[in-house]
Amino acid sequence: MKYNTKLSDYQLKKIIKHFCVDIEASKTALLTGFNRNTINHWYSIFRHEIYRYQSEQKDLLYGSIEVDESYFGAKRQRGFHGKLKRGRGTLKQPVFGIFERDGRVYTEIVPDCKKQTLQAVILGKVSLESVIYSDSWRGYSGLVDVGYSKHLRVNHGQNEFADGTRHINGIESFWSFTKRRLAKFNGVTKNFDLHLKECEWRWNRNSDELSHELWRLLK
Repeated sequence: MKYNTKLSDYQLKKIIKHFCVDIEASKTALLTGFNRNTINHWYSIFRHEIYRYQSEQKDLLYGSIEVDESYFGAKRQRGFHGKLKRGRGTLKQPVFGIFERDGRVYTEIVPDCKKQTLQAVILGKVSLESVIYSDSWRGYSGLVDVGYSKHLRVNHGQNEFADGTRHINGIESFWSFTKRRLAKFNGVTKNFDLHLKECEWRWNRNSDELSHELWRLLK
């Protein structure tokens, strides 16, 4: 192992197992008998390794691709007294997501959801031969002009949510999973980027698979 530790492989794998089942650090300390600081230390290492691994995935996403954005953060920001909006008018942090059907999901924290911002992310992560599915947000306009010949939209404003393969159910399912998971921790105000990539890594995978991969990453 490249980390200095007094733990045996058996003890470390025990902590990894609890982490991959998504048990909080305080409960893991109680269940394993290890010091809470020790668990916090290793959970932090795990999250940084996962973040590094997810960020280093260089292969372009290919095939049927769903794109969508979501918003994270407190319901009200300190010092703001106006009426808060939902969705694209909110003060929350925007996150852009790309989902390769039957494959990976990629997320990126973005400053806004304007066309130039979203197109730059898509061009950097999605193969031009792909079929892109999105909602009708104007930020997705012009993808054909930059080389994506197949771009299909779902008009949620007209209660159009699924029509055969024309849907974005996959990426919306990921957003639901991520928000449910972060709610277990009463939201995440610190190291949001680490937790976001962790959700990316965890999604649609069982704990045994995650445990084997995390052990490999730590070697």
